[in-house]
Order: sequence, then structure tokens, then C-alpha cells
Amino acid sequence: MIAKNLLGLVALAAMLPVAAAAQDAATPPASAAELAEEMGGDTVTIGLGVGYMPDYEGSDDYQFTPVPGVIGSVGGVNFQVLGNRASADLIPNQPGPTWDFQAGPIGVVNFMRSNRSGIDDPRVRALGDLDTAIELGGYVGIGKTGVITSPYDKLSVSVSYRHDVTNTHGSGIWQPTINYFTPLSTKAAVALFGSAERVETKYLRTYFDVSPTQSVASGLPTYNGRGGWKSWTVGAMGTYSLTGNLLKGFKLIGGGTYRKLINDVGDSPIVRDAGTRNQWLGVLGLAYTF
Repeated sequence: MIAKNLLGLVALAAMLPVAAAAQDAATPPASAAELAEEMGGDTVTIGLGVGYMPDYEGSDDYQFTPVPGVIGSVGGVNFQVLGNRASADLIPNQPGPTWDFQAGPIGVVNFMRSNRSGIDDPRVRALGDLDTAIELGGYVGIGKTGVITSPYDKLSVSVSYRHDVTNTHGSGIWQPTINYFTPLSTKAAVALFGSAERVETKYLRTYFDVSPTQSVASGLPTYNGRGGWKSWTVGAMGTYSLTGNLLKGFKLIGGGTYRKLINDVGDSPIVRDAGTRNQWLGVLGLAYTF
């Protein structure tokens, strides 16, 4: 789950070159699909970064993790495959300052506490390994190009729902999101974003409850929580071209987020006693667009 959100940041940064390159173009492309046509075909960005993130969601111990990703447009379909997360927008964008309707599938492989060797805290390790969950679902959203700083900035809102199909936690997650990005020049662009997550009770009981048996093994107090709003997140991301402009070639990407765990998740001893409600994430990497 932690890796999922960081990988999403890399996806956002990889999308920024489309808007940034548009600012000084004679016939500026306004979408990934139009950019692909102007370049004589499809467009793909590949990237590799290093993320610094908690051992598990709620941990106060951190580790470095590789963050690979691919994002692009093929046949008018915008897609991203980023580590443990994949999604696609099946509605092609329209050129120019206009409304952008979004809808498509989402898939996430949730590795939350599936490998005890990656957890420093002995109390949390003593709770045992969890199976990997595969969460499938979809999202809908709407965006507007040309809203504040130029004809090429973009504000969008969306809501997604995904459900565990492996019965690891056997429940669903709702996630509303708001994104804003703007080009600064043909070399640089920035983005701001915020989101929240609401989980069902089975999710919380799988990842944040402590049973009597687990309490004896770990020393943490027993705990039974209920579903509801789990967290809110804010962050920023930026990208800067290293080879001329952001339409092609190499670029740096970087950014971070702050996440606050709230309600029954924040009150879990796995978070309150063994970790912290305050979660920080950072990434720095290199991408190439062709």
C-alpha cells in the first residue's frame, strides 16, 4: 500500500512532459493522445527511481526501495504500469483547453506486511506474514485544461474503487483524488495533489487488528477496529528535462507526500504503539520519453 502511493507519484510526474512541452510549441499538443499523433505514433515514458518509505503503512522505520514505471499512450488509450499498480484511461482526451472525461480499470498488488524480513520492529514481525492481495476495480473522473496559469495547466478530480479478489482482506477501498499540474517552461513542470482513502471493516481487521494470540506473541495490546476513513494524503511532484525539452529524452523526477493515518487505523497499536500516524514518502529518479 505504501509503495502503491509512491508509484502513483512517479506516474504523475511522467505525465507532466505532455503539458510542459505544449507551452512553447507552434501547434501545442494538449493530451498524450494528440502528442502521440504529432510524433508520428504512440508515446511511452519509462522511468526508474529510488523511494524512501516506511517499512509498512503505519511504521516509523524507513527503507529505500526501487521504483520502476512505464506510462504512455497507445491507440488513444492512456495507461500506466508502475510497480504494483496499473491503470488505464479508456476515454481519449480532446485537444485544446477543454473538459476531459476519464474512466477505466485499476489493478493493485498489495504487499502490505507480506514479508516480515522487511520490517524492523520485532513486535510487528511477531504478528506474522500476510498473503499478498490483488485488488481490482475502476475509476471515473473529470478534468479541465486551461484553468489558472495558462491554457495548458490542468485540474482534475476522480474517485476509484477496488476490491480484493484473492480474499486476503476480502474488502474494498474507495479513493477520491484531486490533482493540479502546470508547466513552468519547456524544461520544467510541477504538480500538487491530495487524496483520501476509505476502507471496509475487513480491511482494517486484516492489517490493523491485534488478536489475543498475536498480542501474546508481540506484546502489543489486543485491538478490534471498524472500517471508515483511513487516511488523507497531500504531496507535490516535479520534473526537469536534461536533454533539451520535456517532449523527448531524459528528465529528472522527484517529489514527496505526507500522509496522516486517522480514526480506527490511527488508533491501532500497530500504528499508535509500534509506529506513527505520520507517514512521509519521497522519490527521486530518472525517466526517458520516446
